[in-house]
Amino acid sequence: METLTVEQIAERIWLSIAERRLRPGMRLKEIELAEVFGVSRARVRQVLAMLERDGLVVIESNKGAVVAKPGVEDAKDIFHIRSAVEQRVLERLTGQLDAAKLVEMFEHVAKERIANNSNNQREIIKLSGGFHVMLAEMAEAEFLCGLMRDLVSRTSLITAAFRDSNKHNCGPDEHEEILLHLKNGDLEAAKKAMADHLEHVESELKLLQDRAPPKSLRDALV
Repeated sequence: METLTVEQIAERIWLSIAERRLRPGMRLKEIELAEVFGVSRARVRQVLAMLERDGLVVIESNKGAVVAKPGVEDAKDIFHIRSAVEQRVLERLTGQLDAAKLVEMFEHVAKERIANNSNNQREIIKLSGGFHVMLAEMAEAEFLCGLMRDLVSRTSLITAAFRDSNKHNCGPDEHEEILLHLKNGDLEAAKKAMADHLEHVESELKLLQDRAPPKSLRDALV
């Protein structure tokens, strides 16, 4: 019986990419993935198709799937588009972010801080990206939600390729600052804090020589 869903497997692979255990350009062999996750190759193909739609995987004819390898200009494009989308999300939050939603957002940041203090990189990655998706959800902007999920995934890939550190930390302090401005009804200050936040993340990216790749997919995923 296959216990892991397509979404669960896709998240595991995404996290391994974001944690820089699966490196850009690494082959993702169907048979090996099926063995690692204990599922059929048909399910693996569904997973790879989902990851391809998210821009994390490239499926090459006669070669199979590989982790996407973004270029420097790709990284700049993603951050340029993401900056515009994040600004629009904040605008759409006007009149939507009530007290209950604010409490939920602050609770999320508290979880980020706990993960940060314990250096739990897996939780840091999930929660830091989740903060930005949650903002779009709170704005009740379906189209922007879809864009943010896609951009968060692609940003994780770019971070894995170009960040000069194994640690991924989007920053609970900066997230909290954005929320405080929103709580005070200062949209312009919130937008500036968001712009500064994304510039901070982008500024930490640089071209690097790849680390030695793991010996196998199992080493990267388990």
